[in-house]
Formats: sequence, structure tokens, C-alpha cells
Amino acid sequence: MAGRYDRNPFDEEDEVNPFSDGGARGKTSGQSNFGGGAFYTTATGSVPPAANSRLSPLPPEPADFYNPTASVDIPLDSTSDLKKKERDLQAKEAELKRREQEVRRKEEAAARAGIVLEEKNWPPFFPLIHHDIANEIPIHLQKIQYVAFTTFLGLSFALLWNVVAVTTAWIKQGDAKIWFLAIIYFISGVPGAYVLWYRPLYRAFRTERAMTFGWFFLFYLLHIGFCIFAAVAPPVVFRGKSLTGILPAVDLIGKHILVGIFYFIGFGLFCIETMLSIWVIQQVYMYFRGSGKAAEMKREAARGALRAAV
Repeated sequence: MAGRYDRNPFDEEDEVNPFSDGGARGKTSGQSNFGGGAFYTTATGSVPPAANSRLSPLPPEPADFYNPTASVDIPLDSTSDLKKKERDLQAKEAELKRREQEVRRKEEAAARAGIVLEEKNWPPFFPLIHHDIANEIPIHLQKIQYVAFTTFLGLSFALLWNVVAVTTAWIKQGDAKIWFLAIIYFISGVPGAYVLWYRPLYRAFRTERAMTFGWFFLFYLLHIGFCIFAAVAPPVVFRGKSLTGILPAVDLIGKHILVGIFYFIGFGLFCIETMLSIWVIQQVYMYFRGSGKAAEMKREAARGALRAAV
């Protein structure tokens, strides 16, 4: 049985400290093991284990190994190319200036001739007309213009409601003539109101031309007359059922309550439209007389009659 302090059979017989200077200096050559590796000693000293390793040494790193961004050679334009590009830019700039001056000259000529460029911008979802009261109408006339625009929208809504009410009367009574008349009122009334009196008032406030005011007064009086006629709706055209006035409303309320209510609503719409229109024409006429446009209109009318006579 082995003793407690017997020698370890796996220990090396010759324990040599490779880092000690003694013993290595007196040998010319020899071999010793340390931790499973071999050290060879020479007269000059000990050689590291890598000298006897099977791994080949790593190749040397390239010169740009620690600087991966390679330099890119960008060819510089020659002096002739730069001058050519500069001349091209100057030519384009001169062409743009010439076009800008030409457009400005045309705009000034159109303004002197009374021609106003109008871009369709209303309604926003489907532009049909040009309308910009806040930027084109003088601030002291904007209130009148806004109320006039309200009367235009009010007439459109009143005629549309007239179509709805007459449609109910047609369904109850079976008279198709009044329905066709209501459609004609709406189709001709809305664009006719815009062309005949709203747009002339808009241009009159913007350009301050006296003859445009005269055009507005003529057709706006016809508009007020139509609203009064529609609010009463006398039985002179197809027994008066094609317009939602007070007379057909009273006649229908006893026969068909729903139709009579629709006609009374239409009567109220035409009454409100009439009152607003009377206020607008009063305000426009006061401005027309106070600004001296009446005398200017008389002078223009006299010159026009003289030219026609000559």
C-alpha cells in the first residue's frame, strides 16, 4: 500500500524552472518540460514554445487595415468646364428674368384695360366660380357683399326647397306640370342670379365702375320682384302650385297636411329672401349715391348716347 506521502508518478523527474537564470546559463543545449510544453535552451538563453509550435505565423496586416476608408479620387472640372457651366446658368437666369418681365407687362396691360384674371376657387371641393371677398373687396364694403352672397345662397336654397315641396304635391295630386316648372325655376334661377346680379355687384365693388352698378340695380330689382311673386304665388300659372307661396299653402293645408307644411316652409324662405334683398339694395344705393358714382354714371350714359347719335 502506498504511503501517504509517496511520490506522484505523474510528476516530472527533473523540475526545472525555466524562468530561473541558474542552470540554464551553464548548459549549451538541453530540453526540459514545463506544463506539458518544451523549452529549448541555448547558449544565449531560452527559446519560447512558439518556436516549436505547429501553427504558422499570421500574415502581416495591410497598410490600410486600421484605416478602412479608402480615398476616392474625384476628378476636378477643368477651368473651361466651369466657365461653360457659369455661362449656361447666366443664360437661364436671363431667360427667367425676361419671362417674368413679360408676364408682369401682360398683367399691367390687362389691369389698365379693366380685364381681371379670375381663378375658380369656390366651392373648395369643386371650384365653379371665383370668389374672394376678404382679399378683393374693400373692407368697408365687405359686409354688404357678404349679405348679398347670403341672398344668392338663400335664393338657391329656396328654389331647391321649392322643388322638394312641389314634388310632394305632384305625388299627392298627380300634376306633373308644376314639377317641371319647379325644375325650370331652379335650373335657370341659380346660374341666372349669379350671372345677372351677383357677379356684377362683385365686380362693381372691386373695380368701382358706375355702369356695372347700373346693371346690378336693374336685375336685382327683378330678383326682388320674383321673390315677392314666389312668396305670394297667385294662381296665374298652372293654378299657382309650382311655387311654394302663401296662397297654395293655405289651399293645400286642408287637403294634405304634409304638403301644406312644406309649402309654408317655402313661403317663409321666400319672405326672408325678400327682406334681405331689400336691405342689400338699400345699402348699395346709399353707397352709390354717396360715392359720386351716380353723377359718373350719368356722364357715361350721356357720352354713350352722344357716340350712338354720331
